[in-house]
Amino acid sequence: MTARMTTPTQLALLEPEPPVLAASTTQLRLVNLNVQHASPSRSRAQVAWLADQEHADVAVLTEVGTGPGGDTLVQALSEAGYRGIIAPVSAGDYRTVIASRLPALEPVPSGVSFLAHRAPAAKLRIGETTVGLLGLYVPSRGPKERKNEDKRAFQAAVTESLRRIVTELGGLVVVTGDLNVVEPGHEPHHAVFGTWEYDFYRSFADAGLTDAFRALHPDATEHSWFGRAGNGYRFDHAFLTAEHQQLLTACSYLHAPRHEGISDHSAMAVVADLPDTQGPARSRR
Repeated sequence: MTARMTTPTQLALLEPEPPVLAASTTQLRLVNLNVQHASPSRSRAQVAWLADQEHADVAVLTEVGTGPGGDTLVQALSEAGYRGIIAPVSAGDYRTVIASRLPALEPVPSGVSFLAHRAPAAKLRIGETTVGLLGLYVPSRGPKERKNEDKRAFQAAVTESLRRIVTELGGLVVVTGDLNVVEPGHEPHHAVFGTWEYDFYRSFADAGLTDAFRALHPDATEHSWFGRAGNGYRFDHAFLTAEHQQLLTACSYLHAPRHEGISDHSAMAVVADLPDTQGPARSRR
């Protein structure tokens, strides 16, 4: 099986295999995972794990490398039945990949002006409904000589574009990925984070988006990554348009990738009913 480049931002894969699990036509079922710039062998293990996940109709994969590991990841996704794959090109930097078991995945401009390969946007057709997607991989704080420069610039670019992205994508929109920030009031408290980082988290609410995990689990303590000292961080997030909050049926962290050693992050699963499959939204809490 081969892959060919068709645009600067998308790989069109030839003759993808049927998906291991059939995709839903009545729900958005999404999993995000930081793949930790995996080697080819670990990339295949990650895709094998994803392919067995019922809720991974859409996969948003962050910290994807540009070398053999990233190429293997994209190829393995096709072999596992992911029929639509958006794999931005970057000049040596990490990127975000969006993949779907459904073929109707269309890349659209995100409008993020800095490190755009970390912020691909797409429209996905599920049944008769179009869903908007934005994947994000926020840079880490960086080396001492460039501490926070890329992180600040990327966060500023996302914040500047976020409201417009949500409006242009329209309808149900999900924004997800590794934000490398925690929410205000995070347990435990990490003194390293500054006001500008908490403001970035708040910018999603300002753009009309709701933290999906908090919407269903207002008091839960969860972590998706752990530092060397064993302290937990909820770095991986999913937001959806606030007007569709009541369509959420599930949002949880899947710790198997971290426990099994195929990534240093836990994955996150999001399930939402589609707006026009059930008429007016009704509370599920």
